[in-house]
Amino acid sequence: MENGDDWLAYDKLQHFLLCFSITFISSSLASRTPYPLLRRRSISLGCILSLLVGAAKEVADELGFFKSAGASAKDAVADIVGVIVAALVLSLCNVFCFRRDRSVTQGQTRGTEMV
Repeated sequence: MENGDDWLAYDKLQHFLLCFSITFISSSLASRTPYPLLRRRSISLGCILSLLVGAAKEVADELGFFKSAGASAKDAVADIVGVIVAALVLSLCNVFCFRRDRSVTQGQTRGTEMV
């Protein structure tokens, strides 16, 4: 433990959850825009935004804007892990939702063709 910066501290959970949430919410919003470029890159945009917020928080910590011991590599790792987990969840959701939507569409088309 260096300067009270444990790997399993509550602060790391906050970093993880915040970056996970920012990635998930911003990606979900970007995937619902009328702009195809934003929809195709929604997960990437969510990840970038979340990492920028995490980096800005670490810079603010180092500059003394918050009550903390300064920037922490462990906080940055928690941010990155939160982004990675959110990206994996979003990717899996896209794969399974795409399969389900595709099978429903094919089923409707087949039913129409048989009639």
